[in-house]
Amino acid sequence: MNQNLYTVLASGFPRDPAAPCLILPDGRAWTYGDIERASARMAGMIVALGLKPGDRVAAQVEKTPEALVLYLASLRAGTVFLPLNPAYQRHELEHFLKDATPGLFVCRPQVRALADELAAQAGVASGCTVLELDDAGRGSLIEAATPHADEFATVAREKDDLAAILYTSGTTGRSKGAMLSHGNLAHNARTLHEYWHFQPNDVLLHMLPTFHVHGLFVACHTALLNGSAMFFEPKFDAARAMALLPASTVMMGVPTYYVRLLLDPGFGRDTCRRMRLFISGSAPLLKETFDEFKARTGHTILERYGMTEGGMFTSNPYEGERRGGTVGFPLPGTTIRIVGAGGTAAKTGEIGAIQVKGDNVFLGYWGMPEKTKEEFTADGFFKTGDMGSWDAEFYITISGRSKDLVITGGLNVYPKEIEELIDALPGVAESAVVGLPHPDFGEAVTAVVVRQKNAEGRALTEAGIIAAVKDRLANFKVPKWVYLVDELPRNAMGKVQKNLLRQEYSPMPKR
Repeated sequence: MNQNLYTVLASGFPRDPAAPCLILPDGRAWTYGDIERASARMAGMIVALGLKPGDRVAAQVEKTPEALVLYLASLRAGTVFLPLNPAYQRHELEHFLKDATPGLFVCRPQVRALADELAAQAGVASGCTVLELDDAGRGSLIEAATPHADEFATVAREKDDLAAILYTSGTTGRSKGAMLSHGNLAHNARTLHEYWHFQPNDVLLHMLPTFHVHGLFVACHTALLNGSAMFFEPKFDAARAMALLPASTVMMGVPTYYVRLLLDPGFGRDTCRRMRLFISGSAPLLKETFDEFKARTGHTILERYGMTEGGMFTSNPYEGERRGGTVGFPLPGTTIRIVGAGGTAAKTGEIGAIQVKGDNVFLGYWGMPEKTKEEFTADGFFKTGDMGSWDAEFYITISGRSKDLVITGGLNVYPKEIEELIDALPGVAESAVVGLPHPDFGEAVTAVVVRQKNAEGRALTEAGIIAAVKDRLANFKVPKWVYLVDELPRNAMGKVQKNLLRQEYSPMPKR
């Protein structure tokens, strides 16, 4: 049996190829037949370009139907897809392309010159083809695919063959490419489809970006496997959500989405009259948001927990009590253990390190065998770096992150990457980056900077530091607040005590 993820997803497509798949803001619809034919043409193009199974296809484009088709075509051709956040800047892209050496890089027209330059430096022996796709779904990518046939024999893949590489920021400053196989992604799709009780008439409100796990793998995979229609919106907009919710049955979002919906006085039970399920993830959902949402709508948000390295690990139950402040239970096929001091199992209520094992857990980090080995235990559990605890009924609560990860607006930011840029600025002695509570984004990236005791140090300003790193980082990584100080708090071993910085500058950072 062909274990290519596309074959798995297509097994759930409607029998009627005219059934809607993607409903666009202007009312136009892409049918499932359109998706199959367009992905066939694009897969044919990928093969014609000379890419072989296992070669990489990188894409830094906006969310469009054509971008989703490119992903599906990459699967069908047996290549490995690299979705890249459109906000990434030059030095980030340079690393990704040199590390993954793609044979095809699809970019936005406005960065074509940069893409050509970086692709030429990527080190692919046969070269890297660069094609364009704009935010209206036009460009040389479409032109290159158009001559190819509407049918394509999906390339056979085994469950351990790579389907995608997703880059995560590294605590050492170097981003790591998490390798996800066809089997990893298929297992998660099937599990979530069943666990969240997808139904034949479901309509998904899709407002998430499609460059990471939540929007591309969790949302799209479950909808495609169910043969559902998706309201395919370019981004979250509260007014659009209010207009589309009455025609939807499922919504997936980050906590920010639900906070913003609650700001609209008209949001309530009538808006959600057809809704079956609201799901939240990618960042902690405040108990206050959870409670207010339930009171206003009569719906209890289902919170779940996962990460790039394995998709979803836990979920509150579909049937049964969904507890605010928790992420529920391990999903079927996923084993979780919480390890306390000394490596022993944590007791009820005791905070420990979360470790996971299952068919959804990634294969390792691209080109980093030693790092991969370091992140797995001898008996095959992945060390998530997250801290948590069980309660008496085995609901899991996430209490923190041992790796200092900051999650802002549902996107991951590792402080070390930002600290290295700030530390290199003239007049900076050292810096520490932390996440502070933010009512909209969950956490706000905040830099605490020590000035050198010289003229350059005295000339430093908060605004100047932000401006200096802004063109080097994706916007969501740029510090929202900067504090200039004389020294950082340290413990007896000389380690910066970031917990004290969070205490000192929380809960109301300056604006």
